[in-house]
Amino acid sequence: MSVVTHRTTAELDAGLEEIGRSPKDAGVLELIVCRPEQGVRAECAEARIDPEHGVVGDNWKARGSRHTEDGSAEPGRQVTLMNTRAAALVAVDPNRRSLAGDQLYVDLDLSEANLPAGTRLQVGSAVLEVSPLPHTGCAKFAERFGPEAGRWVNLGRGREVNARGINAQVVEGGTVRVGEVISKLA
Repeated sequence: MSVVTHRTTAELDAGLEEIGRSPKDAGVLELIVCRPEQGVRAECAEARIDPEHGVVGDNWKARGSRHTEDGSAEPGRQVTLMNTRAAALVAVDPNRRSLAGDQLYVDLDLSEANLPAGTRLQVGSAVLEVSPLPHTGCAKFAERFGPEAGRWVNLGRGREVNARGINAQVVEGGTVRVGEVISKLA
């Protein structure tokens, strides 16, 4: 049985400098994760992103949302992005990054100062728009990465850089591939 290591708040704070080195205007899509069903993660080399379904093959639409009256999926939470440096920091083991539950892991500054709500991002042939809806760590995130990481991304210094990530909505569908550029649109 392997032992899972969790970072302390001090270790997470020390990682902020590395997260801060993320590119501001154009970075790289480093990991794509599809969640075909609850608790399942499939890493993909490419994915189709659709304005109606989000990441095709992901359970976003079928899963729905507790944030809507009728339980339907929330468009502002269609696609989630996480900074790869933040994911590496909280996961400790790179093989555990996808457990965060996001779909696109990018080397790009995701802070609100850099990407305020309404900012459009081009990745592959798709265009996403940053949602005003916050992306926070849930109980499963804290269980997987430790209670200190859960607090750090929601309330601590990790919140300042959106270390938990951001939500986005699909503006234009397209195909995305690992290794492609993700950039802010004017």
